[in-house]
Amino acid sequence: MNRTLDSSRTSWLESASSRSTDFPIQNLPFGVFRRAGASGPGTIGVAIGDRILDVAGCQRDALLEDLPGRVQRACLEPALNALMSLPRGEVTALRERLSDVLAEGTAQPRERERASRLLVAQGEAEMRLPCAIGDYTDFYASIDHATNVGRLFRPDNPLLPNYKWVPIGYHGRASSIVVSGSEIRRPVGQVRPEGADQPRVAASARLDYELEVGCLVGQGNELGRPIPIDEAHDRLFGLCLVNDWSARDIQQWEYQPLGPFLAKSFATTISPWVITLDALEPFRVPAAARPDGDPQPLPYLDSASNRARGGIDLRLTVGVRTRRMRELGSPVSWMTESEFRRMYWTVAQMVAHHASNGCNLRPGDLIASGTVSGPSERERGCLLELTSGGTAPLTLDDGETRTFLEDGDEVVIRGSCERQGFVRIGFGECRGILTPAEG
Repeated sequence: MNRTLDSSRTSWLESASSRSTDFPIQNLPFGVFRRAGASGPGTIGVAIGDRILDVAGCQRDALLEDLPGRVQRACLEPALNALMSLPRGEVTALRERLSDVLAEGTAQPRERERASRLLVAQGEAEMRLPCAIGDYTDFYASIDHATNVGRLFRPDNPLLPNYKWVPIGYHGRASSIVVSGSEIRRPVGQVRPEGADQPRVAASARLDYELEVGCLVGQGNELGRPIPIDEAHDRLFGLCLVNDWSARDIQQWEYQPLGPFLAKSFATTISPWVITLDALEPFRVPAAARPDGDPQPLPYLDSASNRARGGIDLRLTVGVRTRRMRELGSPVSWMTESEFRRMYWTVAQMVAHHASNGCNLRPGDLIASGTVSGPSERERGCLLELTSGGTAPLTLDDGETRTFLEDGDEVVIRGSCERQGFVRIGFGECRGILTPAEG
């Protein structure tokens, strides 16, 4: 751990010291923004309190002049990919420099003055996708989610034989990944109603969300060269929140024998801020213990370090705010509280498995965890689980009920890490509003 994580460190920016902020000086997540109403490409920034520090502006104003030239050049790019491709130590050096500029007691008066001119209110910024995402892979790493869903379709045999041996995933659609706040159009596709002899084309009537965590690749690997398990964690740049929108009726008709396709590819929402590995270091925990009788991971998926620190103590919540709630000014109806540390497969195992056949991962690639669920009803990470496949309607805080999402519903995901002796950090929000199908 480095000095940026010192719990006694505070910022001269007052909002960064609020106990409710997701973005204290110990966090400093990276994102890409532009001022509201502006055109053109985005600018790299870090979140601090209720502001964004313009990192490109810091470079132009000579606040980063002690850093290597390639770090400074990466800060001027309109996306994070160049920064993601750098060794982790160079990204750490950038975070340390930015932290020193923003910290009470370390920033020189002239540095503080220059930095203060480079702060933009988050409310006056338009967030962009943090990087160009070339490839997107979605895993199925929660055994509780896999079991809950499996019981709906295979009550006597919910888990398929390979689940405890191999991290299951599928290749998603990168072109339809959007940043938090984007509207999501209800998809149209082939569905076969219960009891019908043949399918028809219709707007999905069983639209769902999936509470997930996203891992954005930093330094990848060459084609043909696997990533060893002990190197896998450090090949990531950071984590974000993911909502993998799912059309369950389209999915039910199309998923056999090859798996998800149009039921998933119409939209995936990610949060705009990437929480770096450095910021997450205090919250690494042992990988979830496997129950007695479960097979141990094969050697390429197992190591002492992964067992000791492969988990991440990240707490997640998801809720819905209906159109009526927004009209009345009512808050989000929170439905799920889940823990990422419970995942059956760790982040490092997902990365190592993905590259085990020589598949090359590249800076900015997105690897999602799959729905994050737990053993209790309150920990179920999608409506398919919460409503038992649509047979048990869920009552929201205002009395409205849902089996699946209705037009105008807004889904909100939040995440945060807390541990005694360290400052709480948050992920911000991942939100999207569902709009009617075209036509």
